[in-house]
Amino acid sequence: MKILSILAGIMGLILVNLVSEAQNTATVRGFVYEKSSGEPIIYTNVYLEGTSIGSATDVNGYFAISMIPPGTYNLMITFLGMDTLKESITLKAGDMITKNLYMKKASYNLNMVQISAESHEAKTETKTSVTKITPKQINSLPSFGGSPDLAQYLQVLPGVIFTGDQGGQLYIRGGAPIQNKVLLDGMVIYNPFHSIGLFSVFDTDIMRSADVYTGGFGAEYGGRISSIMDITTRSGNKKRMSGSLGVSPFLAKALIEGPINKQINPDDNSTSFIFSVKHSYLDETSTSLYSYIDEDGLPYRFTDYYGKLSFNANNGSNVNFFGFSFDDRVNYQQIAQYNWKSFGGGMNFVVIPAATAALIKGIFAYSSYDIQMTDQSLLPKRSLINGFNGGLNFTYFLGKDEFTYGLEMLGFKTDLEFYNAANRLIQQEQNTTELAGFLKYKMALGEKEAFLLEPSFRLHFFASLSTVSPEPRIAMKYNISDHLRVKMATGLYSQNLISSSSDRDVVNLFYGFISGPENLPRTFNGEAVTHKLQKAQHLIAGIEYDLVLNKEKNMTLVFNLEGYYKNFSQLTNINKNKVYNDEPAYYDKPDYLKKDFVVEEGLAKGIDFSVKLDYRRIYLWGVYSLGYVNRFDGIVEYLPHYDRRHNVNLVGTYKAGKTFDWEFSVRWNLGSGFPFTLTQGFYPQLTFSDGITTDYITSNEDLGIIYAEINTGRLPYYHRLDISIKRIFYITENSQLDVNLSITNAYDRQNIFYFDRISYERVDQLPIMPSIGVNWKF
Repeated sequence: MKILSILAGIMGLILVNLVSEAQNTATVRGFVYEKSSGEPIIYTNVYLEGTSIGSATDVNGYFAISMIPPGTYNLMITFLGMDTLKESITLKAGDMITKNLYMKKASYNLNMVQISAESHEAKTETKTSVTKITPKQINSLPSFGGSPDLAQYLQVLPGVIFTGDQGGQLYIRGGAPIQNKVLLDGMVIYNPFHSIGLFSVFDTDIMRSADVYTGGFGAEYGGRISSIMDITTRSGNKKRMSGSLGVSPFLAKALIEGPINKQINPDDNSTSFIFSVKHSYLDETSTSLYSYIDEDGLPYRFTDYYGKLSFNANNGSNVNFFGFSFDDRVNYQQIAQYNWKSFGGGMNFVVIPAATAALIKGIFAYSSYDIQMTDQSLLPKRSLINGFNGGLNFTYFLGKDEFTYGLEMLGFKTDLEFYNAANRLIQQEQNTTELAGFLKYKMALGEKEAFLLEPSFRLHFFASLSTVSPEPRIAMKYNISDHLRVKMATGLYSQNLISSSSDRDVVNLFYGFISGPENLPRTFNGEAVTHKLQKAQHLIAGIEYDLVLNKEKNMTLVFNLEGYYKNFSQLTNINKNKVYNDEPAYYDKPDYLKKDFVVEEGLAKGIDFSVKLDYRRIYLWGVYSLGYVNRFDGIVEYLPHYDRRHNVNLVGTYKAGKTFDWEFSVRWNLGSGFPFTLTQGFYPQLTFSDGITTDYITSNEDLGIIYAEINTGRLPYYHRLDISIKRIFYITENSQLDVNLSITNAYDRQNIFYFDRISYERVDQLPIMPSIGVNWKF
């Protein structure tokens, strides 16, 4: 109650200050849209000409410029590929003007990759360990089969590790996949990647943006201890029917969007929809097109649906209803068969209050994920997680400062049936509820407002564990000059979910979920285990330097260096050493031989460096990551299987032709080998299948394996070159045909995927795979 009183007092003081300032100054707010479709223009500058007063639009196209001295100004908006917009406004004290602004496409586009608000945002946002991704950036990379995908772009981000083309998972700065939270329009998605690691469940054509936080994120996000991926989809064309059709050897996809209630005039209300589907048939086409891989073909097949209905008010407020269905089916002939299904839906809204410079956002959604697998042990594995999440956020714009607070609620059920390496059953079914509230204040201080400070606080209550987790966080940035900035972020983080896979395994095909595990050891490293949460502390520091090499030709060179330190002070992992049931008959056995789970601690540290050259037709991006990850289970210290020491990504794009209708792209990735456990020998192993009556003289024996120390070996280096050439044919003003020729793994590098210790059979990642894709947009 005392904390709530303090928070209420803080909010009251801020609101009083807001009312006082509003009486002497003016506010301009509104949305910026693309005139041809009504779709928001995101991350662009809106400013008053001749002043330093301005704002950048958010993911909804919303901007708010408050505390403006009375007077007459030119309101300016610039965005790449659009004609500059200028509008004269006159403001009196106390005015609050709402403007919905529409920009027209320019007759030519100098550079499809650069975002015009990027340099402004670098100076006015703390932006520590966050990358903002748009579909234009995703399309700039060489694509697998002519199908650009978020999963392919994520692999080139600093600090991001993918374990491979097949069965790949996403590891961000030392965090396991279970420690990455993925949101789609505010809805929790429990598995965003398909079994073939080059495709996500998200269709690039429906995306508006994706914000990827690799650490040090603010209090508005919670429930995960490593990273956040926040993805927003488009609302659908408000002006006319449009869409796209695409086909390649790997998949086919279609999108349709348009108005149900057309927006004819800017002040009209409207209703629009968008629907997409993509289907992979690689298991069929690969037997003929890529028969050199495997006579049975590549075992992947998936189908994804997503739909959204949007009701848009003339002042920019909107309500969206959405739903999805994703599924994945895999049949590894030599390893396993498994499939998963995911579905859900929900609604979100944005409200623009009439009286204050504020923004209100809300979300309520439900999602479900069910995975089943059978491997060589023939013991079934199954995991189910389903539940809801909801939240309400309020943001107030106070000049260049912002104050945000919100409430969240999450409830889900987990149901797991799993056998460990010793064929011992681990089973759990549990219902979980979480409640949270947060505050965040962003302020600009000092001369020329060069110092940015963003403190935030989250209070997270895990009802099923009766545990409260207070989580203070802070981010800051200092603009040393117009081109040089230093930044820092730190905070406390917690989560309840754990994975049924172990960080010791080299290949994790089954990915189940468990919440609040009960069967934990009583002590860890000689100290009592007092709670069941997983916890981490982040510390991230960095420096940014951008250099305008030629202002007239729009040529920029940007450097970014970040060091990170993630202390995973308590983790929970599957106990691979369990050989006894936890029952009275084995009371004298140590916990590490009978508990379902083990408590661990871990550390991730490293440096990420990136350099980007942006010059009209040329876009070059280089990334180098140096990382160290380890774990300690109270007995053994080991390296998790994704501890990749060195990772390099080089990306280049060149646009040719008078209208930039030719595009050449190349991407090269180099990664040092992952850790694995060496085999020292074999021995005849009796299974005692008939218990104490087993005749050990005549019984058949299994082949037992003698392992070396855990993960002391290293796999070979991974490297791959991808190349693509794209030709754009402009058919009409609203129609174009894209033809994409691509080669994945151009020099046919044999990168290892899986190795059977007993049969000595090796399975490699994808070999050289040329393809052609065609996409028609109308």
